[in-house]
Amino acid sequence: MNGPRLRAVSEADAEALLAIYAPYVRDTAITFEYEVPSPEGFRRRIRQTLERYPYFCLEGEEGLAGYAYAAPFRSRKAYQWVAETSVYLAPGARKRGWGRLLCESLEEACRAMGLVSLYACITVPREAGDPFVTADSAEFHAHLGYRELARFPGSGAKFGRWYDTVIMEKVLNDRRSGMPEPTWFPQLAPGPESGAPIRKP
Repeated sequence: MNGPRLRAVSEADAEALLAIYAPYVRDTAITFEYEVPSPEGFRRRIRQTLERYPYFCLEGEEGLAGYAYAAPFRSRKAYQWVAETSVYLAPGARKRGWGRLLCESLEEACRAMGLVSLYACITVPREAGDPFVTADSAEFHAHLGYRELARFPGSGAKFGRWYDTVIMEKVLNDRRSGMPEPTWFPQLAPGPESGAPIRKP
């Protein structure tokens, strides 16, 4: 295998994905979650996401290297044409183009669903040299074509520090009156079966 295989996630991946996510909770302000979820709780999150949205992972020879998924931006039905995205990589998978692969694959799926925009909610440091977060995620999303819509100063606190959050947007489809409701990911045809390979990087 020359590189990781991109495929759809299944609930059976919960513990491997949680192993990637847990250090972000314990050691960074990238996520504002304080406690590492239980395997069953994380499995439930996967199940709920897959009811409507894409959830992809990269599988390498040594296990899963990263994952990305879309989720509701807000619960009201009027928000059904937009989604919030998340992407997490294992330490050895960074700076290799794999985050871009995950995000672009997510964009392709959400565009096919008929969504108009994706939003990324990103923690940014309030001062240089912060030990728990950098500006890398915001810069990464900017390179993917996201633009900053809003900044919320001091909106979250973790490790005894206050952090700003920014909302960044990428437009996928034109907004127009009479938009049909989205075609949720499981109903896309053709589409990847859960756990099946999609394409290689």
